[in-house]
Amino acid sequence: MRIFLVLSVMILLAADAPDEATRRWWAHVKILAADNMEGRDTGSEGYRRAARYVVEQFEKAGLKPAGENGYYQSVPLRAVRLRKDQSSIALVDGDSQIPLRIYQDITITPRAGMPASIDAAMVFAGDDVTGVDLKGKVAVSIAGGRARNTEVLGNLVIDNPRAIEPARWPVAYATAMSIEGKERAAGAGVQMRFNSAEAEKLLAGSGHTFPELLELAVAKKPLPTFPLTRRIRAQLKVDVESLKSDNILAVLPGSWPSVADEYVAVSAHLDGYGFGEPVNGDGLYNGAFDDSAYVAELIELAANYKRKGLAPHRSLLFCVFTGEEKGLLGSDYFTSHFTIPKEKIVADINLDYLRPIFPLKILTTLGLEESTLGESVRKAAEPLGIVIRGDHEPERGLYRRSDQYNFIRNGIPGVAFIFGYNNGSAEEAVYREWYANRYHRPSDDLNQPIDFAAAAKFNAFFSSLVDGVANGEDRPHMNAAK
Repeated sequence: MRIFLVLSVMILLAADAPDEATRRWWAHVKILAADNMEGRDTGSEGYRRAARYVVEQFEKAGLKPAGENGYYQSVPLRAVRLRKDQSSIALVDGDSQIPLRIYQDITITPRAGMPASIDAAMVFAGDDVTGVDLKGKVAVSIAGGRARNTEVLGNLVIDNPRAIEPARWPVAYATAMSIEGKERAAGAGVQMRFNSAEAEKLLAGSGHTFPELLELAVAKKPLPTFPLTRRIRAQLKVDVESLKSDNILAVLPGSWPSVADEYVAVSAHLDGYGFGEPVNGDGLYNGAFDDSAYVAELIELAANYKRKGLAPHRSLLFCVFTGEEKGLLGSDYFTSHFTIPKEKIVADINLDYLRPIFPLKILTTLGLEESTLGESVRKAAEPLGIVIRGDHEPERGLYRRSDQYNFIRNGIPGVAFIFGYNNGSAEEAVYREWYANRYHRPSDDLNQPIDFAAAAKFNAFFSSLVDGVANGEDRPHMNAAK
C-alpha cells in the first residue's frame, strides 16, 4: 500500500512538473520577478536592472537593435508623487478629528499645483444639484453612478463594491506619471477615492447610510443630494520629478525578401509597481504574472527561433514597454515615435492579463472581431483544443487597458488574451479570487500557485500564432466597422 501511495504521488508530481521548454520560460520569470529586481517600477534602478537582463537575452538570441540608442528607446517622463509621510487627511466632526489612513481609507490623484491644504464642507451630490451651492466644497458620489462635478474644490468618489472589477485596497501609492510635454488634464479640483468599507465615516449623522445609497445606485434610481455633517481637512505634499525609462526594441529579420520589410510586433510590458503600501507585511510588488511571465515569453520566443535556426517570413519586432502600469506610457511614446516605419508594422500581438492558474480550455481574445487577426487566433487555437471567445465583460474596458490599444489607435491590428472560463465555473472562482487578492498585490510573486500545463499550452499557442501571422500570405487588416 505504501509503495502504491508513493508511486501515486510521484505520478501527480510528474504531471505537475514543467517540461523543458516551460522550465526555460519559468527560469526567466524567476529572474525578472526576483526580489532584487525590486518590482521594476518605471524609471527605477530595479527596472533598469531588469531591462539589462532582457537586452542580454535578446543579444544571445541574435536579435538586432531597433531602438534609438541600440536596443533602447528612452521615454521622457514626469512624475507627481504624493508624499504620504508629509501628508494627512482627516474628517472633522465638531471639535474632534477622525484620521483617515492614506492608501487604506482614502487616496488622491496627485498633480502639480494641487492645494497644499483643504478644509471644506462636503455634499453628497446626487442626481439633482439644482440650487445647491457647491463652490468651495467637496462633492461626494458613488463610482460609476454620476459624472463628477466641475465647479467644486474637489470630488470624492466612493468605490462601488458591486462593480464587476471591485477596487482594491490598500492602494500601492499615489503617483501620476505622464510623458513629458504630454501631461493629462487633471480634472477639476482635487480628485479623491474612498474605500467603500469605510464609507459610514463619511455619512455619519447625515441621515443616510451607504447600503441605502448603494442600492439606489445599483438599481439606477434617483440619488438624493444632501449635506454631510463632517468636513474634510487635509495637508498635502507632492514631489514633482522628471525622469526617463526605456522601451526595449529588437528585431528578428524576416527570411523572405518579398515581405521581410514587414514587421509583426510582439509586445509585453516590463514595468511593475515596485515598492508600495505593505499588504500582510509585504511591501514589494514583484509582478510575476503581471508581466514578468510574458516578457519571459518574448525572450523564449526569440531563443526558440535561434535554436531552430529558422526565421519567419516577415520580420518580428520585439517590443518590451515601460510605463504600462502608469497609463500605457511606453507604447504611447513608441507609437508617437516609431523606430520602424508605421506602415511596415502589420500587427501587434500583446501579452498581458494572462494568469496560468487553471487549465487552458478557453481563451478570451480582446480585439477578436476588430481585425483579421481573429482568424489567425482561431487557426492557432484549434489544434490545441482551445475555444476562442470575445470579451464578455466589455464594461471592464480591458480592450483599452493594455499596450495593444496604442497600436490599434494607429490603425495597426492588435490582440491580447485572457484565460477564459464559463460563468459559475470553478475556473471563474479561481480567476475572481486571483484578481481580488493578487492582482497588483505583493502576492503576485514567485510563490503563488501556477498551472504549468496551462502555461505550456499557452506558450505553444502563442508560438503557433506568431508563426501563422508572420508566415501568412496576406498581411492582417482592420475589419470594416459594423
